[in-house]
Order: sequence, then structure tokens, then C-alpha cells
Amino acid sequence: MYKLLKQEGRAKRGEFHTVHGVIQTPVFMNVGTVAAIKGAVSTQDLKEIGTQVELSNTYHLHVRPGDEIIKKLGGLHKFMVWDRPILTDSGGFQVFSLAGLRKIKEEGVYFHSHIDGKKIFMGPEESMQIQSNLASTIAMAFDECPSSVANRSYVEDSVARTTRWLSRCKKELMRLNGLETTINRSQMLFGINQGAIFEDIRIDHAKAISELDLDGYAVGGLAVGESHEQMYHILDVTVPCLPKDKPTYLMGVGTPANILEAVERGVDFFDCVYPSRNGRHGHVYTNQGKLNLFNQRYELDAKPIEQGCQCPACRHYSRAYIRHLLKAKEMLGMRLCVLHNLYFYNNMMKEIRDALDAGRFQSYKQEKLYGMAQQTATDTARI
Repeated sequence: MYKLLKQEGRAKRGEFHTVHGVIQTPVFMNVGTVAAIKGAVSTQDLKEIGTQVELSNTYHLHVRPGDEIIKKLGGLHKFMVWDRPILTDSGGFQVFSLAGLRKIKEEGVYFHSHIDGKKIFMGPEESMQIQSNLASTIAMAFDECPSSVANRSYVEDSVARTTRWLSRCKKELMRLNGLETTINRSQMLFGINQGAIFEDIRIDHAKAISELDLDGYAVGGLAVGESHEQMYHILDVTVPCLPKDKPTYLMGVGTPANILEAVERGVDFFDCVYPSRNGRHGHVYTNQGKLNLFNQRYELDAKPIEQGCQCPACRHYSRAYIRHLLKAKEMLGMRLCVLHNLYFYNNMMKEIRDALDAGRFQSYKQEKLYGMAQQTATDTARI
């Protein structure tokens, strides 16, 4: 159940009640694709840095170790030792990202595994069955994510098929939630809005899927090649057509600036690999811009990544030490950078919620964007 606590313009401050706890929104979900955050980050670490929701991927866990194995071990929560909410991506994005390894049909998608080439079939029913085996808190509907540069005719056909698949997902999840052998019989379903950058297709699809009365709604197929301006325009026209009494999730987005802009447009849920991926390469977020710790200017820098930051890295270690670890290819260097970046994102979401509670989101947004724009040119090159 979603409870809207406050609004400032279109920006929403809410609570989402689930069987695994209450999610305070807006929220950033930390991405653990294969049931782990890349960079040697444990679930105990996730709690320490204020993570509310962990996100894992249906396709990847189906391929390895196998969803049946995870079910036998009690579900994903027990498997990865995490007692807070988990959202599982349906595998639909792999329809886009593994374009050279798949064939799309009405019944579903035929894949070749990216690991061993083994043939895999996944349709709406199979995706729901896998996610039910994983026993996540929130299951995402199986969809196709068309390219942002796909022609109109292709996108129309794709979106119509995604709508048909969504109805099949809802029917199958209702069946699975009624089985005695299902681990999480309160599993929720989010539908996904698609339509590339065609605003009329997006609007029509948003209206169509809203009629299915799902637990939440996502906007997918953005941040896949279109400009930021195009993404913001699609949000401007699409989000108002989705139910206001349900959470809205912008999939795979994005930078801190993207998140601030999307919150302003009414988005509640976010996920992105940026903080962990950038951290593994020594790029860290601060309120004064992004730093590249490989830069030689930090060789003798005894300051933490960011003064006043309460993440595990900043409380104990200097930029110079972390730079040394990165240069020496020690795993601890990557781990500390990932922990800092995830803390930065999680803490930014708390700041956003606090600002909405206080009725000062607009001023907070402007201050945050101004501060982060102060990135120095010398930190853009890897030395």
C-alpha cells in the first residue's frame, strides 16, 4: 500500500508498505544484480549505509545459480541474508541489452545464455515463476525495452505486445500467490510503461496499464541513448497519466542531477549502477562534484573523500590511502569507493525526503545542483 504524505508541486513524499517493511520514498534502490553489490559490499554494509531496498535481476539469477536452487534455500532474502525489501527486475531489460543473443516472439523471448550459450526461453509466465521462486518483495512485469532510436511502427507493435504480456504477468502472479508452496504469497507486481521517445505512445500506454490496478508503475526504456532533455520531456507527459496513489519507478536512472529532476516530476523509486560502477573505477561523488581519485593531486591528500561524510570510508580513511589502494589494485580501494558512493546516493535521498517534509525541495534541489556543478576540470582526466 502506498501512502502519499506530502506534495510540493509534482514532487511526492510517501511511504510504501510491504511484507518486508515500509519504504520511505523517494528512494534509491542499491543494485545487486546477482544478489550482491559489485565491489565486495555485504548486506551488513548495506544496512550501515542506509539502504532501504536491494535490487536483483531475474535473468541473471535464473542463469546462475538458478531460481530453483534459491527457492530450495528459502528464497532470495535468506540466500543473501537481507531482511528488507527486494525488487527483482523481470529480465525484460536483457531483451534490450542482449539483442544479439535473443529472438522475440508473442509467447516470449528465446535467449542464448551470455555465460555458456545455453538456450533459454522466458515469457511473462516464466518471468513470474522465476521471481516467485526468488520470493522478492516486488516483481517487475516482463516487457520489451525498445531502442530509443527504433522507428514508430516497431515501437507501436512492441508496446502493444508488452501490454498483452502485462495482463499475462498479472494473471500468473495471482495464481502463484495462491499456491501453498509459494514462499512470498504477498509478492507485489509493478507494470512498466514503454514507448521510446514517442510521447503519444507513452501517454496511451500509461493510461492502458493504469486500468490494471497494479501495486506500482515504472517508466522504462529511458537512459538508453536519448538526451536528458528528451527523458525529462517523456517524464513530463507520462508521469501525470500514471496513478498518483501508486508509486512511480524510473528504471535505470541515473546521475544525482537526473534523480533530482525526476523527483520534481513525481518519481518515487530509482535504481542505477552508476554509484557502484563509478566507485570501482575510483570516481566518487561529493557535494562539490565528482572526484577521480586516480588523479595525482590526491597523492598526499590526507582529507577524507568528503569532509563531514559519515560513510565507512570517510570516517576512517584518507584520499591518499584510497588512491594508493586503487593504484595497487587492492580490492579494498574499490570497496571503499563503492561504499562511499552508495552512501552518498542513499543520504541524498534522505535529504530529498527531509526537504519535502519541510516544504523546501525546490531550494534544496537548486543548492545541490549548484554545489555538484563545481567539479574541477583537473578531475576529469585519469592520471
